[in-house]
Amino acid sequence: MPRAALLVSTALLAALIPLSAAASAADDPAPTPVDRFEGEVPFASQPAEGIFTWGGDSDDPPALQFADRADAPEGAKVLSGTYDISGYGGFTHDFAATEPAHDWSAHKGIRFWWDGQDNGKKIAFEIKDGGTNGEASELWTTSFTDDFTGWKQIEIPFTDFVYRTDYQPVGGIDHVLGLTQMWGYAVTLPVGVKGQFAMDDVELYGKADQALRASVTTDAAVYPVKEGSTASVKVTVATTGSAPIDDPVTVAYTTQGGTAEAGKDYKAVSGTVTFPAGTASGTTQTIKVPTLKDRSAESAETIPLKLTVTGAKAPAETPQVVIDAHGLPYLDSKLPVKKRVADLLSRMSLEEKAGQMTQAERGAVGTGGDVAAYDLGSLLSGGGSTPTPNTAAAWAQMIDDFQLRAQATRFQIPLIYGADAVHGHNNLAGATIFPHNIGIGATRDPGLAEQAGAVTASEVRATGVSWDFAPCLCVSRDERWGRSYESFGEDPALVKSMETVIQGLQGRADGRDLKDDDKVLATAKHFVGDGGTAYGSSTTGTYTIDQGVTTVTRQQLEAIHLAPFQTAVDRGVGTVMPSYSSLEIVGDGQGPVKMHARADMITGVLKGRMGFQGFVISDWNAIDQLPGDYASHVSTAVNAGVDMMMVPYGYKDFTSTLIAQVKAGTVTERRIDDAVSRILTQKFKLGLFEHPYADTSGASKIGSTRHRAVARQAAAESQVLLKNSDGVLPLKTSQKVYVAGSNADDLGNQTGGWTITWQGQSGTHTTGTTILQGMKNAGGDVTYSKDASAPTSGYDVGVVVVGETPYAEGVGDVGNGNDLVLSAADQAAVDKVCAAMKCAVLVVSGRPQLIGDRLGEIDALVASWLPGTEGDGVADVLYGKKAFTGQLPVTWPKSEAQLPINVGDASYDPQYPYGWGLTTLTKAPKGGEATLKALGAAARAAERAGSGPAGRKVVTQARLLVQAKIGQSVTAAVSKPFADADHLLLTGKYAAAVEKLTEAYRAA
Repeated sequence: MPRAALLVSTALLAALIPLSAAASAADDPAPTPVDRFEGEVPFASQPAEGIFTWGGDSDDPPALQFADRADAPEGAKVLSGTYDISGYGGFTHDFAATEPAHDWSAHKGIRFWWDGQDNGKKIAFEIKDGGTNGEASELWTTSFTDDFTGWKQIEIPFTDFVYRTDYQPVGGIDHVLGLTQMWGYAVTLPVGVKGQFAMDDVELYGKADQALRASVTTDAAVYPVKEGSTASVKVTVATTGSAPIDDPVTVAYTTQGGTAEAGKDYKAVSGTVTFPAGTASGTTQTIKVPTLKDRSAESAETIPLKLTVTGAKAPAETPQVVIDAHGLPYLDSKLPVKKRVADLLSRMSLEEKAGQMTQAERGAVGTGGDVAAYDLGSLLSGGGSTPTPNTAAAWAQMIDDFQLRAQATRFQIPLIYGADAVHGHNNLAGATIFPHNIGIGATRDPGLAEQAGAVTASEVRATGVSWDFAPCLCVSRDERWGRSYESFGEDPALVKSMETVIQGLQGRADGRDLKDDDKVLATAKHFVGDGGTAYGSSTTGTYTIDQGVTTVTRQQLEAIHLAPFQTAVDRGVGTVMPSYSSLEIVGDGQGPVKMHARADMITGVLKGRMGFQGFVISDWNAIDQLPGDYASHVSTAVNAGVDMMMVPYGYKDFTSTLIAQVKAGTVTERRIDDAVSRILTQKFKLGLFEHPYADTSGASKIGSTRHRAVARQAAAESQVLLKNSDGVLPLKTSQKVYVAGSNADDLGNQTGGWTITWQGQSGTHTTGTTILQGMKNAGGDVTYSKDASAPTSGYDVGVVVVGETPYAEGVGDVGNGNDLVLSAADQAAVDKVCAAMKCAVLVVSGRPQLIGDRLGEIDALVASWLPGTEGDGVADVLYGKKAFTGQLPVTWPKSEAQLPINVGDASYDPQYPYGWGLTTLTKAPKGGEATLKALGAAARAAERAGSGPAGRKVVTQARLLVQAKIGQSVTAAVSKPFADADHLLLTGKYAAAVEKLTEAYRAA
């Protein structure tokens, strides 16, 4: 309908409106235009004012235009567009960052015309409040449903907007919709439907009332008290801008409903709290709710305190006083865990059990009301899912708030909160970040791996997180895999040796240390074979290898992929996570089967043969990849042995479906009881029933000098010296050093994926020291030119730090926008610096890079992996404060065509073999085969004596001797026995290792 016709209709309606209503409308201010879409606002982005599109990938942003429409509700043009979104997409209008923000506080809400397509889809509408500009502001959101055809004016009162909890671009500013500093709006379009839209005339309407800028809140949503105690509910009135209230605000209260009985369990209370006009913002009054004591043992009982507010916005939900459960056996910490579990399980309903088997994402549950509503057993933070601000205190407060919600459930079963702390508490800004596992594998130092686990556990537990989705025990067999850096290496013997990290995380194998304030529950992942997926077998989006198919004989499965999980079970690991990938065992006739559906492996092998006593947690939405409908997804995974389902945003569907499947007999109650018993056992071991809230006494150690010293040592020991012609390394502080390359001064690149965000990012995003800064700290005379554009004359040596930018999971698969070749800029920097002076090249990457064509011009080559936040550790070995001692945890290939290439292969001709690693500050033994013969005898003696340290020392001496002879003449005849020797060393066969090294020596 054209605007002229609308005005006529409005005039006719006005004659029918009662006088009082018309007078009220007359008091409203005139609408204030925001967007007319007549071309007055351009398509542009920050810092300029303008409309811009965005999306999850290149196909997701919509196509927009200002289109002439005869039926435009206002003017001649409308904003129209088409979309076909698979991930997420939409558009934003940001006001110019160089101009003052807009004041919308005089108005009731925002409205606009929408050309309905009647597709039944929800469309999110978001406004931007506070901060420094539109892209650094708080996001407040609501939605409307496109269930109509043609133009309709959508009116949204500002009171309908809620603070976004799933994503905020910068962190909390004040969590109050002030409306005095607004920066624009955004529209998120529907996913999974190809469509079009049109929009016109965005404007502010109506008159703001006090209820918009004044609100009443309570200091908590839940008030647990011991039976017989009195709950104190604090009621606060607050205003945006902190101005005093203009009109009185009254809060009528009464206790009613709930599971507690008035007169028996508590004294009923009612009354009114008044805040007179002129009351200062932030003023608080207290309502007391006394509870009564009896002698019977009881589960928790609730007392809702209903609040009726006049003159201000009421609290979002009714606060509840909870009389704590008491006197029941499961609450007795002196009883054995098994008896506590049995008692609690016997009292639980099917719905409560289903809740314990459910894990939701923190961003999905908002302030946490659904924790109690669905009896949720667990929450998690996905990669980059953090509180705002991203501080240790905010983490602890967030998790405590969620735990408080669990206290409103009948048995007050605490949540277990999980996070992917895969190389330190990597979601937390300022935490200590270690080298990724591939670097830890390069250290060949099980004691250091345990220390890294202990530091991680300490920092994680101090923020209230009690469960770590680590370590990854994948045996990476193809470096094209985007997760290869999450593996300790390609040899199961190496992976097994590094599983000391489990003790660092959990403490002793019997679980007695889990209750301590510096230990967390560990997760062995991904069961089983995720490191063996074949290139090209993935069917997930554009992934090429991640989540693909692992095809192996049963012998290969046992020797390569299952072996590390038996070690983890023996070490008492508390949880195991199955892989997204499929497993195909040659000859079993099943073909590829998704691991989340393999009862033979999860229940039969892991829980049965291996004797795993913990619980199995699914991967993120992994059951959605199973065949069939959702009901079969649920029943298949649960019946396969998955005990808890990570269903981040689908927790409601999962719980209802699981309950229905049990009632239908598809899943047995016995299976449910097994799963819940396993989950409850770990919660009791963690001491969560006694201490559900964060113990922040260790928070001061997060990112501490002592913790960073461990990470620094790990960074130093992870450096693998592949080539060192003419002793270029170590550097001397007296030398003039020219530093170049994309990764010399980039903290984000050297920490990699799974750092602050899921994919990681280049640049400075946390606290740490780059490699360049580490070199300066070491006293080096350093000049830095990232692209080597500065003059190169007058220097003694060059250091070029090159490699990859961050990625995670299948996003990093080779062939999915990635390869193993240095960028053109990095290649140019290497060429220029190495042509001008002696040079050392450091490769900062999650996997080997193909640099064989430049080896001739490179004097020294270092595999730096992803060393974490402590660049000082890299500088320690560069400047000789510590010796290079790292060894290759994976084979370094000559070409991508060789992949996969691994120790033990029949055909094996790499650039550098598995186990290769030169040293500095230590001279290799001399004497040739005579020395090797003597070392062989010493190795046999160490084996007979069962002396691991002596045996490893002997083999290391033999390796250094052999490497000295080989130099850079690394042939196939040398590589195979050399690599085999390192595998034998890790399996304790020291004499055989020396024999293989002798074979390599003779072939050199």
